[in-house]
Amino acid sequence: MTPPEPLDRVLRLVSLSHINDPAVTPIFPGDPEFVLETAATIPADGYYLQYVRQGEHTGTHWGAPAHFQPGGRTADQLGPDDLFLPAVKIDVRDRAAADPDYAVTVADLQAFEHRHGPIPRGAAVILWTGWEQRWGTSAYANLDAQGVPHQPGFSPAAARWLIENQRLDERGALGTDTFGPDLGHDRGYPVSTLLYDRRRISLENLNNLAALPETGAHVLVGSPLNKAGSGAPATIFGIIPRE
Repeated sequence: MTPPEPLDRVLRLVSLSHINDPAVTPIFPGDPEFVLETAATIPADGYYLQYVRQGEHTGTHWGAPAHFQPGGRTADQLGPDDLFLPAVKIDVRDRAAADPDYAVTVADLQAFEHRHGPIPRGAAVILWTGWEQRWGTSAYANLDAQGVPHQPGFSPAAARWLIENQRLDERGALGTDTFGPDLGHDRGYPVSTLLYDRRRISLENLNNLAALPETGAHVLVGSPLNKAGSGAPATIFGIIPRE
């Protein structure tokens, strides 16, 4: 019997997360401050340890249904199947560069499917806006004179289309390299309100999206599972078949 090929010969793993660093990690307006302090050192204590203070949605992170749905599932009520999803990447960098308030449309999603075939059920639908290149600068939050952020996102109609056509069924995710799936200036969060139902999640502040193919990959979300958590800072991996 021929032994199976080692996994690293058939699959490639890439990180889609930023490094958490208080000096550069942008904080969503109103979220808790991110503090990283040395709590123990090898000369003084015999070991090295840092003390971390941050909100559950600091840096690259995922959000659970309870983040927006009263009574929705919390992070500790979801399982591995909710955090391992087929992934598609929709490249809107040109439109986002021209309009920081660009909202992905149903026509954008239909054009993607025309080129690549149907988005898998229960997929992570990830926007590549190019915002990851702004990380660590004021251009990431892109605040206007009133302190309102301007970032691209999904339109409510696009999110509704994905749900109604079962691309996001009981499971699935919306992902992005911005603060979240809604337009930055829309404090009504209509897309998040639609998304966070059943077992659907968000993947936010993603990085290294050039390494993720438009189709054929999976994402795997690894994080602490806080009791009654609304999500958590995460190391998110892209799992990519080797050609």
